[in-house]
Amino acid sequence: MKYKKVTQGRFISRPNRFIAHVEIDGEIHTVHVKNTGRCRELLVPDARVYLEISDNPARKTKYDLIAVEKYTDRGILLVNMDSQIPNAAAGEWLKKCGLFSENAVIMREKTFGKSRFDFYVEDGSRKIFLEVKGVTLEYDGVAMFPDAPTERGVKHINELISCARNGYEAYILFIIQMKGMTCFVPHDEMHPEFGDALRKAAENGVRIIAMDCIVTPDSMTVDKEVKINLR
Repeated sequence: MKYKKVTQGRFISRPNRFIAHVEIDGEIHTVHVKNTGRCRELLVPDARVYLEISDNPARKTKYDLIAVEKYTDRGILLVNMDSQIPNAAAGEWLKKCGLFSENAVIMREKTFGKSRFDFYVEDGSRKIFLEVKGVTLEYDGVAMFPDAPTERGVKHINELISCARNGYEAYILFIIQMKGMTCFVPHDEMHPEFGDALRKAAENGVRIIAMDCIVTPDSMTVDKEVKINLR
């Protein structure tokens, strides 16, 4: 997944979850934040951020904040924090990941029960529902999800368990929007119900996959599988 036009800036503040103030070429701009999560560990004063430049003159904001440099004990970690890109990157990856045959039909947004899942795949006699979750939270090289309580996420997991019980294959794909992670864990301290639901899903035939990404200021590509520790 590649962005068209990207520039860099210096993060100043985030008045609300939709916008931020960023210094770009010496001027302060109000920019759109493409992630409504908390991201407090990412958006810290003076952090270097990367922004996609919109070519739509009718927009209120010219820039979308898409990535940030996070300073860690291991060096600078480039994190893509665009909440829309994991699905796009997953769509590219699914076509070549080896989970399905080259004749598989991959469809976006299919409903089962009361949930709409990100992907539905038909591959011969196989029928698969797959949900994608983007991961931007890490601590000491461990990727974690969620970064805020997510009742919607718990609902999706429970519906995937229902899919598996009704003869479908069911997958949860965690797209880790950075490199260098040693493992992925559910963030039980933030939302224990999500972790419990994820462990229940694993016990009921739902396949859980975590993939890291090669991130540059203007692109993100799904790369390698990351070990999962459900604890």
